[in-house]
Formats: sequence, structure tokens, C-alpha cells
Amino acid sequence: MLKTSFAAMLVAGAVAVVSPVAAQETPVEAPAAPASALTEAQVVAFNKAVADFTEGQKLQQAGNNAGAATKYDAALPAIRDAVKAEPANMNYVSFLGNALYAQAAAKAGTGDVNALVALFTEAAPYWRKVVDSKPEDAVSRTIYTGILVQLGNAALSAQNKAGADPYYREAVEFARKSVAASAQDAVARNQLLGGLIGLSQTSEDAAVRTEAATLSKMMLADGSVDAANKPAAQAMAGSAPAAG
Repeated sequence: MLKTSFAAMLVAGAVAVVSPVAAQETPVEAPAAPASALTEAQVVAFNKAVADFTEGQKLQQAGNNAGAATKYDAALPAIRDAVKAEPANMNYVSFLGNALYAQAAAKAGTGDVNALVALFTEAAPYWRKVVDSKPEDAVSRTIYTGILVQLGNAALSAQNKAGADPYYREAVEFARKSVAASAQDAVARNQLLGGLIGLSQTSEDAAVRTEAATLSKMMLADGSVDAANKPAAQAMAGSAPAAG
């Protein structure tokens, strides 16, 4: 089985592949809290959460991940309460997904990789709802795919192939959509490669391994493979069939 440091993969996935700052070059606009959906106390808390989240983004963009993480920690409880009060409100759902993802990147930036799995696990269903509600939104699809790959990596690192497999399968499904929409998108191609490499270790499907090996060889040749995928891609490329 290919061996790669999970901490290295996870930090690279959270920070380098699609960081919240990179994915949200324009800061996220937090939704207003309607008084009819939340209690008066919840409205006050939500408005404070909006301010904390906004300040967290500013700190994160300035490279102060520890300060950002503190602000996100303060914001998250009220955002969770808003989603509990209105679970069908996609503005709230999207806001919570963004806040959790931003917190994951902030924690990664401070070296606290132990927090990432729990944050990604909580964030994943909210991002799935966002992707389902906006299937043509490439940014949301990319973020969700990255989360799936990292959760698969976490499970595989713990020797839980059965747990990792569905994450990788779903990641490959969405990465294929992204590559189909933009064949030269390096992030999408690396997510597809990461998903296939993971799936080749959780599945006995020879076609998956062949595809992963062939794509590894191709991306190593054209220089598009990223740092997180490179060690595994180099190992996989050795099993790719020679070009005819």
C-alpha cells in the first residue's frame, strides 16, 4: 500500500489545493438573520457571529491563522443554531459550510491537524447540499471534492479501507464532472488523481488502478501533479503501461 503522511496530505489539501481564502477571493457575505426564524437572543448571537466570521476572514487573509481560528470558534455556535432553526435555508447551510471549511484551513495553518477530520466530517453534508442546490457551481464542487478526498485519506491512514472507499468514489464522481467542464483545470485534475489513487488502494478494480497509474504518468510528464499527490503518483506511474 502506498505510504504518505496523512498530516502532510491533509494540510496540503486544506491549504494548498483549495483554501477558503483562495476559493473565496471575495469575502463570503453572511446572510441576515430573520427574527421570525430565530429567537431574539439567537438573532443577537447570529449578528455577533457574522461580525466574528468577517473579522476571521480578514485575519486569515492577513496570514493570522491563530487569530482567525479564535474568531471562527466564536462564530460557529450561533451559525449552527441558525441551521438547526431553518435547516432548509440554503443561505444558512452555505454559511455554516463556509465557516467550518475556513476553520479547517485556519487550524491547518496553525499546525493543528487533529481538528481537521472532525471539521471536514461536519462540513461535508452541508457542502453536499450546496453542490446539489447549485450543480453548475464549480467552486463549491471543487471544495466539496477536496473535503471528500481528505476524509478518504484520513480513513485510509487509519487502515479503514471500508470507510475510505465511499469518500473516494464520491470524490472521483465529482472530480470527473469538474474535469469534463474544464479539462485543463489543474486543481480538478489533481482531485481526480487523488481520488483515483485512494480508490486504487480501497478497491480491487484493476481498471481503477490502471487509470490512476496512467493519469499519474501523464501528469508527472506535463508537470501538473501537485505536491500532495506527487509521491503517490510517482509510485503509481511505475505500474502504468508504456505508451505505444
